[in-house]
Amino acid sequence: MEKENQIKILKIVFFVISFLIVNFFNVDEELKNAIYIFIYFIVGFDVLKKAFLSIKNKNLFDETFLMSIATIGAILLGEYIEAIIVMIFFQIGDIFEDYSSDYSEESIKKSAEIIPNNANLFINKNEIKNVKASELKIGDIIVVKPYEIIPIDGEIIEGNSLIDTKALTGESIPKNLGIGEKVLSGMVNGNNNIIIKVEKEFNNSTSNKILELIKNATLKKSMPEKFINKFSKIYTPIVCLISLSVFFIPSIISYIIFGYSNYKLWLYRALTLLIISCPCALVISVPLGFFLSIGTLSKEGVIVKGSNFIDLISKIKYIFFDKTGTLTKGVFEITKIENVGIKKDKLIEIVAHAEYYSNHPISKSILELYNNKLDIKKIDNFKIIEGMGVSALVESKKVLVGNKNLLRQNNIKFEEVKSTGTISYVSINDVYSGYVLISDVIKDNSYKCISELKKIHVDNIKMLTGDNENIAKNIASDLNIDEYYSNLLPNDKFEIIEKALKTKKDKEYVCFVGDGINDIASIKISDVGIAMGGIGSDAAVDASDVILVDDNLIKIPMAIKFARKTLKIIYENIIFSILVKVLVMFLSMFGISNMWFAVFSDVGVMFICVLNCFRLTKID
Repeated sequence: MEKENQIKILKIVFFVISFLIVNFFNVDEELKNAIYIFIYFIVGFDVLKKAFLSIKNKNLFDETFLMSIATIGAILLGEYIEAIIVMIFFQIGDIFEDYSSDYSEESIKKSAEIIPNNANLFINKNEIKNVKASELKIGDIIVVKPYEIIPIDGEIIEGNSLIDTKALTGESIPKNLGIGEKVLSGMVNGNNNIIIKVEKEFNNSTSNKILELIKNATLKKSMPEKFINKFSKIYTPIVCLISLSVFFIPSIISYIIFGYSNYKLWLYRALTLLIISCPCALVISVPLGFFLSIGTLSKEGVIVKGSNFIDLISKIKYIFFDKTGTLTKGVFEITKIENVGIKKDKLIEIVAHAEYYSNHPISKSILELYNNKLDIKKIDNFKIIEGMGVSALVESKKVLVGNKNLLRQNNIKFEEVKSTGTISYVSINDVYSGYVLISDVIKDNSYKCISELKKIHVDNIKMLTGDNENIAKNIASDLNIDEYYSNLLPNDKFEIIEKALKTKKDKEYVCFVGDGINDIASIKISDVGIAMGGIGSDAAVDASDVILVDDNLIKIPMAIKFARKTLKIIYENIIFSILVKVLVMFLSMFGISNMWFAVFSDVGVMFICVLNCFRLTKID
């Protein structure tokens, strides 16, 4: 691209020097015209070549075809300088377009820089081998030295350091991370060595996925982009017909009425109209606006999978939040254990074994409480009962751990507990044996997220949870969420979203925010599905339309505001471009505008529209 632009600049310089020489030495008129024709073909060769290929591909209404017809017509009319100037302006417009595209792709190039090629692999305690990051396997142990980029997702097993997450999340303040905490590829280590256990393969690592998502995002067109494509296909042929009418109708009428036809005048005006008809500003500025918007959001840790979703995000009216792991930390604290007919220590031991194979945050809390070595030989026939809990054989005893629906389904008599928190009831051999009371913690940024959403008039905020009525009511009240649904199974969440999609008004969109495997159906069916990229499951991230890399909910209202700003700027460009073109067309039909002015206004409008788009390089 840079080489092509250098050639274009050389052509412009060649024209200026040739023009000065021809006029300085007072060259003969015929020789001068021959030189001008030669200069025209040198300057406009690329445009003429593209126009020929357009004709060959039966695409008669692109800008190169229109420019070629208009300038060749000008040559035939003896307007050599105007024909060359039109090509010069068109080349300047091309250079500016290339520069804008290169600038907008910088975010992708910078994203590529966050993917390191190599890693320091532990062969044994005394030997470290430098290997390709793509060769690392799950379970490998690597060391990341000070100020190196972390090459792959994993868990710190030794050391602690200040970790810079800016490349992934846009956060300027480093985080102090230590043993047991997760790190993602693309983060930059601070001034201490850290030893990491690899948890994902290179192709599935966070930075690699982000890069692929940003690249693929540009392939999905938004409504305004589709409009511009359709508009260009209809608008340009219409203008061509108008141009033909401007040439033929006045020429024929003047010949019939006055006996002569000033066809050169009307041909010139018709050719000027052809130049004006080129929708360069729209074709360039609209995709550029979306591309810049996606790149800017990605720098802030919000990955949007296509420009069509920028359009949808700007019109979100209903937003549903999953509770656990989304609005809350998913970090559960055991606040009470009630044992019935069994010693408390034995109850904890049996429950810990029953929950061993579960990845649910509640299970992890119970295992942390037990804090002893488990004998997995005691566990058999483990099952997850979706939306209710788990069952297992522990020491050959049938154990159920879950919500009240699990016990009711198995016809186990128990006394329901009324308390704020998640209650995991326990039965052993179909006999009620007590419960574990666990409380979740609301994320600090959840409060601000809900508050900011209401400020920008996203008022239909709802919370969906599998927890009981009491817990849901308290969480919703604390967060100032007006409506909530409790005791939900995954299919219940899906049905609620589906109902909202059916009852919403036109151009009002439904958003669902979740993090787990049980949220996948709701994420996929929503107009905009948002997944928590840090703690969320890979399946939920893959199913989503938008990913919050650092799980920071405050970035949802930020993204909505920025999407609205993006659409505002794009529609400003569309309206401004069309109005200017209509005005210049009107002027050219009456001979007030010439070719120079037509091309200059076209390039000028493109320049203004592109500058307007560059407001999208920063989030206010």
